[in-house]
Amino acid sequence: MQVTRRKTPTVWVGPVPVGGDHPVAVQSMTNTDTADVEATVGQVWALAKAGSEIVRMTVNNDEAAQAVPEIKRRLADLGITVPLVGDFHFNGHILLRKYPQMALALDKYRINPGTVGKGKQQDPNFKTMCEVALEFGKPVRIGVNWGSLDQGLLEEMMDVNARRPEPLDAHQVTLETIVESAVRSYDWALKYGLSEDKIILSAKISNAPDLWWVYRELAKRTPAPLHLGLTEAGMGVSGIVTSTAGLVPLLSEGIGDTIRVSITPAPGEPRTKEVEVALEILQSIGVRQFMPSVASCPGCGRTTSSFFQELALQVSQRLAEQMPLWRTQYPGVENLKVAVMGCVVNGPGESKHAHIGISLPGTGEHPRAPVYVDGQLKATLQGDTIAEDFMAMVEEYIRRKYGKRLA
Repeated sequence: MQVTRRKTPTVWVGPVPVGGDHPVAVQSMTNTDTADVEATVGQVWALAKAGSEIVRMTVNNDEAAQAVPEIKRRLADLGITVPLVGDFHFNGHILLRKYPQMALALDKYRINPGTVGKGKQQDPNFKTMCEVALEFGKPVRIGVNWGSLDQGLLEEMMDVNARRPEPLDAHQVTLETIVESAVRSYDWALKYGLSEDKIILSAKISNAPDLWWVYRELAKRTPAPLHLGLTEAGMGVSGIVTSTAGLVPLLSEGIGDTIRVSITPAPGEPRTKEVEVALEILQSIGVRQFMPSVASCPGCGRTTSSFFQELALQVSQRLAEQMPLWRTQYPGVENLKVAVMGCVVNGPGESKHAHIGISLPGTGEHPRAPVYVDGQLKATLQGDTIAEDFMAMVEEYIRRKYGKRLA
């Protein structure tokens, strides 16, 4: 999909560029106690290995703040250079001043205008966090969340709405307040010395249509790079579908410079699930390519054998296992398209659309499997070694198509 990205300044979060003409970055967040250095390092390592390009951590007390430099050091010893973001609420202005080594170790600070302070205290506390960011040369993400929206600002916006000839309903005023909070905070950050290339904005909501409205307004009213994500998408299939529904329309309009999928993991489920979903969303709409894609049919009454399912799984697993090596050895291999189809109805056609594809025999079909390479019939496989033979052809195709790019 060809998308014209919204023009924004480039904000460097550690070694990762956000905004400008750079790819949409994938972000995640730990759910460990940050004071538990070993557990947090392990989870950051796993998230980075899964493909997260920026990782956020809670910094909510003295113990967490003191742990951050050690976490950074241990990750560096493991060769992990993923940027670390400090997530601050209520006391961030205190912790950033009290622990300068923590402020230095972090690559970005997240500031929530709804929790940095209330009433008269909001401006000074927000100012302090901006001043620390300026002192250490760090960017900030000003992240408004409707679950912690500044109630003083909401009351102000409600009063303004009440004086309108045709007042809006309370829900729409809340959405307007979310946007206003982000825009005002952006202007404050500029006033306190941060430049446009040091500020990212976000406005998190749980409802996809509301998310679309808020981010379209933010895109109109500020030039800042935008971090997309629903704040609480839910669990399992529901969380995945809701996140996809929220992100895809905005990404397709060129709105969004980083994304996070905030799904609730099932008990025992790895935190990396949110990264896997984010990667799949970006890849499925053609915004970025991370892995070769494997197209496979869902099966029907013509495919009573489970062989095509087993082969599709085997091919997908093999590609995933080899990608850390192939990504370096065969530049561009992430663009490979493989098809594993289960019968003659769509099998040959789908296989011809892929770089390499196989059409397995369905129920009652002759036990042969034609393989198409770049749209042309290359071979017809049969017997007990179809899986091994096809995988060998896939790997040979990768070596031939992408290996020459090393020269």
